[in-house]
Amino acid sequence: MAAARNRVRIVGGRWRSRVIRFPPAEQLRPTPDRVRETLFNWLGQRLDGLACLDLFAGSGALGFEALSRGAARVVLVEGDRAVAAALRQSAKLLGAKDAEVVVGDAISYLDRCAERFDVVFLDPPYASDLALRAIERLEPRLNPGARVYLESAGGAEPPAPWHALRQDRAGTVRYGLYEIQR
Repeated sequence: MAAARNRVRIVGGRWRSRVIRFPPAEQLRPTPDRVRETLFNWLGQRLDGLACLDLFAGSGALGFEALSRGAARVVLVEGDRAVAAALRQSAKLLGAKDAEVVVGDAISYLDRCAERFDVVFLDPPYASDLALRAIERLEPRLNPGARVYLESAGGAEPPAPWHALRQDRAGTVRYGLYEIQR
């Protein structure tokens, strides 16, 4: 039964119904299919040509879903080496040449990264302050009009100048799509 829990299905795009496998890891909980479907409806289904960042990548469900739906590039940042190795294996099995897996601390990555992104996925461990710490560092890493997906258990919301475009709940989990409003 544990093996069945360590897999997630891509819900749309060219890899629709393909399965991503990942090792058991503390605090790793892939975004459910229904939530991912809602998120990509909000984003417009296709992400053609966009650069995406999957911070706290975990299973890689959000990043691989973005590539499946046409993203030009996705950087998946993961601190756990075994989980990062599984991300690399998934990228290889999918033929995801535009996926870059970075092993390391997500906050440190934001501090040293020079690249800019159009869509950022933030789904950090719920029992942490990492969501707000990442949000504080994101603005210099964003292209104009960029959108940020944030998932949390406690309902963490980015402070001004961030603006909620869409929000919803799935059980105790709250998720939303945000942009900087200037």
